[in-house]
Amino acid sequence: MHLNSLTKKKLRRFRSIKRGYYSFIIISAMILLALFAELLVNSRAIIVYYENQFFFPTYGQMTPGSTFGFDYKYETNYRRLKIREKNNSSGNWVLMPPIPYNPFENDLKENQFPPFAPSFGEKHYLGTDTIGRDIIARLVYGFRIAIFFSLILLVVNYAVGVSIGSAMGFFGGRFDLIFQRIIEIWSNVPFLYIIIIISSIIVPSFFILILIMALFGWVGMTWTMRTITYKEKEREYVLAARSLGAGNLRIIFCHIIPNTISIIITFAPFAVAGGITALTSLDYLGFGLPPPTPSWGELLQQGWANPDAWWIAGSVIAAMIITLLTVTFVGEAIREAFDPKLHTTYE
Repeated sequence: MHLNSLTKKKLRRFRSIKRGYYSFIIISAMILLALFAELLVNSRAIIVYYENQFFFPTYGQMTPGSTFGFDYKYETNYRRLKIREKNNSSGNWVLMPPIPYNPFENDLKENQFPPFAPSFGEKHYLGTDTIGRDIIARLVYGFRIAIFFSLILLVVNYAVGVSIGSAMGFFGGRFDLIFQRIIEIWSNVPFLYIIIIISSIIVPSFFILILIMALFGWVGMTWTMRTITYKEKEREYVLAARSLGAGNLRIIFCHIIPNTISIIITFAPFAVAGGITALTSLDYLGFGLPPPTPSWGELLQQGWANPDAWWIAGSVIAAMIITLLTVTFVGEAIREAFDPKLHTTYE
């Protein structure tokens, strides 16, 4: 892809801001690892070599225990299979993920009640929650849900907000006044009460929560785009496009929005951080995703209710600090690198 000299200059400026650049690398690595979390945190084996045959259970169908010589037909317990084959000299072997637990699995002990403290011997490196589920598994899969929830919400909010805001700024007049009144009324609707009412009627799913939050999340970007478009529509390139016969929609989507993308993109990392915080808050209050969905908010609520199990709240707080700090640093670096004032020449 060919980049113009101004874009290359902005990217070089972004790379020169070390705090933001390294934060971008960290958050990108976290997202990449979350995409392939099943290879790192999972109760299913990555590879099983049994009786001269390879099995790949991670992304495959459920393999019953009878396939590997156990006397049951439900899914194989790969941790026990690994121990068994390790003690035998048959040549069979099992490769497990570094964290051999899934986020829904209860690992209980006889005559003991969870939560269990961190244990390297049992590979519960951050301990378990109040019903025996591995904390790292809940954190990793909870992060995947939270980050993709935020990214999808960002796309929906930007699609609606940028479109309506550009139209308000471009057309002005009655169209602008009508939408101003609509936005002012809509902004006064109590968002949390709407969530509570809907949660009491139906169980909020991933996409229902996105829809509800998108109904209220587009307003901020709408005001921003309205202001930017009012300024941009009077510039020479818009007048030139109009004189060449370009229609209103073509001017908005092919000329104005591409020329304001550097301003729009600076808000994106902060919107992602806001989405993660909003989902965590709703899960903490019990109005978010239903159990047993892996959730940082649900873990935080457990930690608050069980102060002696310091590893629960401590793990969530550390994960949130790292995630929100890196996203915020990336946002600051993008804002500084793409600041129009740094790349504008006044005559």
